[in-house]
Amino acid sequence: MKRPRSLPVQIFLALLAGVAVGLLCFFLPGGGDFAAGYLKPFGDIFVNLLKFIVVPVVLFSMIQGILSMEDMRKVGSVGLKTVLYFLCTTAIACTVGLAMGSIFDRAGLFPVLDAADTDYEIAAFGGFMTTLVGIFPSNMWQAFTNANMLQVIVIALFFGGAILTAGEKGRLCHEIVFSFYAVIEKLMTFIIRLSPIGVFAYMAWVVATQGAQVLGSLALVLLCAYIAYVVHAVLVYSSAARVFGKLRPFTFFRKAIPAMIFGFTSASSAATLPVSKECAEDMGADPDVSSFVLPLGATINMDGTAIYQCVATVFLASCAGIDLTLRQMVLVVITATLASVGTAGVSGAGMIMLAMVLEAIQIPVAYIGLIIAVDRLFDMGRTCLNVVGDISCAVCVSRWEGRKQP
Repeated sequence: MKRPRSLPVQIFLALLAGVAVGLLCFFLPGGGDFAAGYLKPFGDIFVNLLKFIVVPVVLFSMIQGILSMEDMRKVGSVGLKTVLYFLCTTAIACTVGLAMGSIFDRAGLFPVLDAADTDYEIAAFGGFMTTLVGIFPSNMWQAFTNANMLQVIVIALFFGGAILTAGEKGRLCHEIVFSFYAVIEKLMTFIIRLSPIGVFAYMAWVVATQGAQVLGSLALVLLCAYIAYVVHAVLVYSSAARVFGKLRPFTFFRKAIPAMIFGFTSASSAATLPVSKECAEDMGADPDVSSFVLPLGATINMDGTAIYQCVATVFLASCAGIDLTLRQMVLVVITATLASVGTAGVSGAGMIMLAMVLEAIQIPVAYIGLIIAVDRLFDMGRTCLNVVGDISCAVCVSRWEGRKQP
């Protein structure tokens, strides 16, 4: 009997089929409307299912991870290593983005667009302290219904720590968490099996409706960002996985493909969490560590967004007739790195971060209107990169923690 194709192969074939159908729709009259009206809804259904499972996955996987570590000191150790890893890689991502943007700018490859007709108002951002206060929930159920992932993570930390310290009296809660997570894993497996349908539907819709913009004046700006995404993934993530996780780069990327493709098509790190977890554990990541690292990474790891900001900043500075100085570039790196944590969990975080960077170097925020039309295409690549970074971190932290075991 012929063996069924593996899920990664199915997802990849669905991606290719989506591109082919999307191109067909793009060149046919009314094809874009057909893709938006009859193909995209199937992708929306799949993403809705993922969003439905994300909160319980994050909540119970993190609590289970904490309980399995059996020591709050280990939880603190894993958390500290994770945050430091993300901050370091984000700073490197900013440098890569600025370098690549500067190369394209100096070569005269960026188009110079007129921002006179653009009108864009960024959503209000209350600052880091406001965000810090906001991550501590006043209503647990509201955090769940709004899918506020930072608040869900804080709830998981508190409950996991409390169950641990309760000792024998918390044994029933301990068993309930493990039982719930076993059920959620089965449900998660079923939903993930539907991923080729979601990938096909979303890819066909994106190509059918965004093809014109890709072929337009912003194509080189997109190319610059995607080259930077690839450079960062190869130089930083695969190198970290090789040095610290003892994984060959080819093996690392081969096993990460399902999460990469799904992150690319869904443009959501949170929605990709179930797939990311499977990929990380297939690479040898400790399930307890990945249960902790991946939800945290999906919330605060924004290397792809950092690269996008830096490329966009150089491009918009060029449109504004501004040559960035070394001091301004350093300011961009610092601002973007800190903003990646400061805006975590805020709706439209990528645009808020970009606005903060532009304001820091005195470029009118309204210039964002020049690239907002193709933000979805930037978002697909940066989410894919963020997902790879989360997996790389899980593998590395698992190895670091494993060395500490007697």
